Amino acid sequence: MTIRVLIADDQTLVRTGFRLVLDAEPGIKVISEAADGEAAVRMARQLRPDVTLMDIRMPKLDGLRATELLAGPGVENPLRVLVVTTYDVDANVYAALLAGACGFLVKDARPRLLVEAVHAAVRGEALVSPAVTVRLLAHFTAGNGREHAGTPLTGRELDAVLAVARGLTNAEIAGHLNVSLSTVKSHLANAGGKIGARNRTEIAIWAWRNGLLR
Repeated sequence: MTIRVLIADDQTLVRTGFRLVLDAEPGIKVISEAADGEAAVRMARQLRPDVTLMDIRMPKLDGLRATELLAGPGVENPLRVLVVTTYDVDANVYAALLAGACGFLVKDARPRLLVEAVHAAVRGEALVSPAVTVRLLAHFTAGNGREHAGTPLTGRELDAVLAVARGLTNAEIAGHLNVSLSTVKSHLANAGGKIGARNRTEIAIWAWRNGLLR
């Protein structure tokens, strides 16, 4: 299956660079480009790309709002949006994830990481590095979490959720829990349904906010 990618960035050189990197990768095809947030939303809804690369600062509509319109809470059939920006600022990362982004990438990342991020988005894996994820969640939930006396999750579902909150991938969780990859996916899907989390990031935020990790 060819992964279809939409690139949204107001800088022509950035879009060109991303296109060159991605089009050179077997199994990935850039299907279109958008130079502002409004065009990004319109084209993404029309073309339904597998992954949209979204800059934060763009004319007409900023990338965070565009991300929310495409992947935010309440969006029917949300799209996968990977936010790509110049600065690794915690506030930007947090706002992007709350807006519904499935990940966050800095523009100066090596080309291979961009390719890996696109593949990870399609697999439903976390796209923010474990170190950044843990730092981010710990910082923004510090003092806001509450002790959670009980959860609606089974023991194995809770194990999988805690592993996600620590930044482990599905494959790493499978090895850690000594279960199959499909079982991990099943646990996370069930857990997400019970706690109202649509993706791994929201699952991790739920765990931190409810005081399940410190």
